[in-house]
Amino acid sequence: MPTLSHHRQGAGPPLVLIHGIGSHWQVWSPILDDLSAERDVIALDLPGFGADPGDDAAVSGGRRGSVGWFADQVAAFLEELGIRTPEVAGSSLGGGVALELGRRGLASAVTAFSPVGFWTTPGRVWCQTVVTAARAGATRLAPALPRIMNSRAGRAAFCAPFYARPSHLPAADALSAAQSLAQAPGFSTARNAFTHLRPWSADNLGALPHIPVTIAWGTRDAVLPYRPQSRRARALLPEARHIPLKGSGHLPFADAPTTCTAALLSH
Repeated sequence: MPTLSHHRQGAGPPLVLIHGIGSHWQVWSPILDDLSAERDVIALDLPGFGADPGDDAAVSGGRRGSVGWFADQVAAFLEELGIRTPEVAGSSLGGGVALELGRRGLASAVTAFSPVGFWTTPGRVWCQTVVTAARAGATRLAPALPRIMNSRAGRAAFCAPFYARPSHLPAADALSAAQSLAQAPGFSTARNAFTHLRPWSADNLGALPHIPVTIAWGTRDAVLPYRPQSRRARALLPEARHIPLKGSGHLPFADAPTTCTAALLSH
């Protein structure tokens, strides 16, 4: 398969970073420099997102666009690079992919930030509704996004579903994230695949109970709400480390960069 679009920096044990639906590798930018001081960081774009040229036609049908399918693509990419059982971290959809790689025994440690799959049906529908509304807004407002994101008030209004303190985001980062969301050709397929995602349960954990696992969740997450879903994660993975990111949103890397960095490096 073609090499996935990715950014690589630093030296040390490899650490693979996987973004969420509608996002791109740059979502990790607030913590990349600190991580790369101790790790060989590989932040990738999933097929159909970021700089990847895939389209819905290319990633539709069957298992394509599912957590398992994305895990297949990442596993093949890592094999291309000659990297075996690295530390893997993911956010949201990427958190589900990271956990799936750990389940398969393909990761030495997993850190998942607000991962998908610990929901009930209402929680899954809520997630799909929120990300669909955000995508529609980014698409409709595409010509005005530079002006909107150049304003603290605009960033506060547009980015509120994902960040606890969106007005504090750098304008360039907010604009890049919104444009990535609007333009991602794989969005619809991945969102629709959530409907068929089997929630995590005690009989499908595979190798996860046998490797270091961290589940970190923003307590102000409006996409995958913290209280009910983190409770399920604690019940299913009691041996994992569970970190509440107090006052952080769904994408905590700008809200709590020091805590997120510490969670990733402490394995």
